[in-house]
Amino acid sequence: MIASTDKPTTDKPAIGKATRPGWRDVLRGLSQPKVGIMLMLGFSSGLPFMLVGNTMGFWLREGGIELSAIGFLSWVGLAYSLKFLWAPIIDKADVPLLGRWLGHRRGWMVLAQLVIAAGLIGMAAWTPTGGLVGFAVFALIAAFASATQDIVIDAWRIESAEVNGELALLTSAYQLGYRCALLITEAIILIMAAKFGWSLSYGLMAATMGIGLAATLLAREPLASARGNTTHHASLWTPRGLFDAVAGPFIAFFKQHGSWALLMLVAISLYRMPDFVMGPMANPFYADLHIAKETVGEVRGAFGMIATLCGIAVAGLFAMRFGVIATLLVGGIIGPGSILAFAYMAHHGGDATVFAATMVIDNFSQGFAGVALIGYMSSLTNVGYTATQYALLSSFYALPGKLLKGFSGVVVEKLAASHGLLDAYALFFIGTAMLGIPAFLLCVVLALRKPVPVLLEQR
Repeated sequence: MIASTDKPTTDKPAIGKATRPGWRDVLRGLSQPKVGIMLMLGFSSGLPFMLVGNTMGFWLREGGIELSAIGFLSWVGLAYSLKFLWAPIIDKADVPLLGRWLGHRRGWMVLAQLVIAAGLIGMAAWTPTGGLVGFAVFALIAAFASATQDIVIDAWRIESAEVNGELALLTSAYQLGYRCALLITEAIILIMAAKFGWSLSYGLMAATMGIGLAATLLAREPLASARGNTTHHASLWTPRGLFDAVAGPFIAFFKQHGSWALLMLVAISLYRMPDFVMGPMANPFYADLHIAKETVGEVRGAFGMIATLCGIAVAGLFAMRFGVIATLLVGGIIGPGSILAFAYMAHHGGDATVFAATMVIDNFSQGFAGVALIGYMSSLTNVGYTATQYALLSSFYALPGKLLKGFSGVVVEKLAASHGLLDAYALFFIGTAMLGIPAFLLCVVLALRKPVPVLLEQR
């Protein structure tokens, strides 16, 4: 990590001082049991996301629910953006009984996974026709438990990495599992619902949470978790412990990084902004190009998904071989740069080949950049505050982009008034890609200050 002095402020060794792993070491790391467990936990983390989001909206609309009500019910997803509020409890308190049996992190994982399954079963049994209030309560329970699971799985991922470069490998495995879960809950479940109905489909998804439960039981409790709990101060339920749980993560972060902390936070908040800002205009752009819905779905489900998985895998291997900062810099170029493919497509109509190529470029680049940012944010956490600090960083990086993306349609309409619709789209995509320049320059400054951040505690 980048600190304000040359003397390290933690007992974590700088990776820059260690020998980079060779490709044989990288490939050998793929056979570790924890990589398979991380893949399963990533799947468990991604499974509920669409079930309380876009897929739930599809079910509601088919049930004749008004669009305004569907919009209000989408607010259950705010649990993912507000998870940093209860992350201090996750960091400091053990789950009764389960915590003693399974350990600090795994105890919380099991509890969250059981509650997610219960929430999904409740949604399946209640259904929208049984009353929106009851249905919304079960959806909120599932979303809250899902956000809690994300907190703990992120902490387990960071604390379980034992050697230099392993964090990148675990991050890549997490992303692969997560994306596979999104494919099932965003596409395959629609086929299931058409054949078996929504209730049975949601019930089957609840049962599929057993994959995450099995992974948790097979996993080992990270040594860093227990060490962090004994190292960082008093019990949560004392004035000193409560202060440490809430303020400690922020104090530790700024103390460790000094004046560079703000620069890091700004870089993180800007890194994926182009992706967030252009997102709302993607589907309207396809519609205005008269690309059929089934074509969009087929290309996304085939070429797009394969490209995403390849981008994730390449980023994980690249980071393990060359380091997190190098991966961050590459992602800072190809992530925003891939949006220029949409500008090119705007001048080539709905050509199927151009569309498929654009999806491949975009999905590979976004998969790569996503792993790069997750790996970097993971490297900035302190043992003992892992859950809280990562929850804060992951909420912080999305907020500016989510706020700005609401104005994307206004920008395109304004440009269309003077340039025509397709030219307006092209200019919008070019401008969106340029939003990535400040983030890349900040990453360059961070890389020049210290070639590579500190990643892991010496275990």
